[in-house]
Amino acid sequence: MADRKRFALVTGCGQGGIGEALVREYAKQNFHPIATLLPSQPSGHLDKAGIIYFRLDVTDEKSVVELKRNVKILTGGFLEILVNNAGIAYTMTAIDTDVSAVQAMFDVNVFGPMRMVHHFHDMLIRSSGTIVNIGSVGGIVPYVYGSSYNASKAALHHWSNTLRVEMAPLDVKVLTVISGEIGTNILSNDVDRALPEGSYQVLAWISTSR
Repeated sequence: MADRKRFALVTGCGQGGIGEALVREYAKQNFHPIATLLPSQPSGHLDKAGIIYFRLDVTDEKSVVELKRNVKILTGGFLEILVNNAGIAYTMTAIDTDVSAVQAMFDVNVFGPMRMVHHFHDMLIRSSGTIVNIGSVGGIVPYVYGSSYNASKAALHHWSNTLRVEMAPLDVKVLTVISGEIGTNILSNDVDRALPEGSYQVLAWISTSR
């Protein structure tokens, strides 16, 4: 129906990030934005803007299922745009990587979008909609101390490329945004990280600075 409302769901809409900027812009473009926030995140910025939001943890299957139930009620089962924006960073030298921390990051940056698409694909197909995955230039051009983050974004890029081919016959577009350096809050939980004592990387720095 031509007069049906159009909805855009954006994950990861904490204050000062890409998600917040997107839902504000969608509201200007005659879309009805739906934002998500972590259970612990403040919502004042979205309340003030009059933007509907739901709580979501993309690493929690039950949380994604509950979100779909709420969104389906709100939209009548249609979803024009899904933006997989939720993401976290991990800054550390490759040889000093804490693998458990990287696994947690992959659960957000890679498996999070997979969960969202798995559960919301029928609503997107019904709307001939669009999936947008927020990638990073780091997934293409690596930067030092970001090996794990770069790897998570490279994985997201390649998954998106295959998803694009598979969804084309279903009339759903898949876009990957290769973002550069943007002033966001993604590093807010990635500060005060120190190299482990005795790291060979420290020795390398000392030797090259002489």
